[in-house]
Amino acid sequence: MLSKNKLKYIRSLALKKNRDAEQVFLAEGPKITEELASHFTCRLLAGTAEYLSKRSHIEAEEVLEISPKELEQASQLKSPHDVLAVFRRECTGASPSPADAANMKTLSLALDDVQDPGNLGTIIRLADWFGIEDIYCSLHTADAFAPKVVQATMGAIARVRIHYVNLPDFLNNLPEGTPVYGTFLEGDNLYNEQLTTNGILVMGNEGNGISKETERFITNHLFIPNYPASRQTSESLNVAVATAVACAEFRRQSFFQKP
Repeated sequence: MLSKNKLKYIRSLALKKNRDAEQVFLAEGPKITEELASHFTCRLLAGTAEYLSKRSHIEAEEVLEISPKELEQASQLKSPHDVLAVFRRECTGASPSPADAANMKTLSLALDDVQDPGNLGTIIRLADWFGIEDIYCSLHTADAFAPKVVQATMGAIARVRIHYVNLPDFLNNLPEGTPVYGTFLEGDNLYNEQLTTNGILVMGNEGNGISKETERFITNHLFIPNYPASRQTSESLNVAVATAVACAEFRRQSFFQKP
């Protein structure tokens, strides 16, 4: 049974200040709950009797059997399904320094004030798909542990490290020669550029793109061309879609580069 205090606690995790104070986050649904349970400590597992009888292998500090009605009251979703869980956030660990990021010799992402939770969650999922392990977010980027973001990652947040940094300062302190890419409406054709297997790929805000403060540190301005070039089309791509296109081209080129 779900007490009033426990219901109030779960509902309070919709607010960032409460998630930060408790150092926890909320996940809902069988698939994402079971995937995250392998990577994060589960503080609270609340599920229906039918669900708990089939998923007794999930370890949690506290397990509550709740009715479908109670699940609906506690859920952040319009259509909750079987279970919700509160996880501790210790999986992400400490942020590597800029020097460490450059010396990993891999590609990382940086997000400059990406605001939409769905976009952020999708980008984290894309990073996981393309083998990108670190995302550096500006301080005004949406919270990666917000319920909508966690749901959109489909479990990828367990394998991608999220770091919140002063983005211009972070880029400014990278070792000299570190490639820093950014996508712009005016830049060099993505498909004509020789892309490196390491560096930072910066993606900008949904409405304003990459800020002037961040742009100062970008060494390679990239443009994703529409097709055909002469055709009147949308003003720009959604930031998550643009991230997918750019990451796919980085990885495509890496297949043809010598080790």
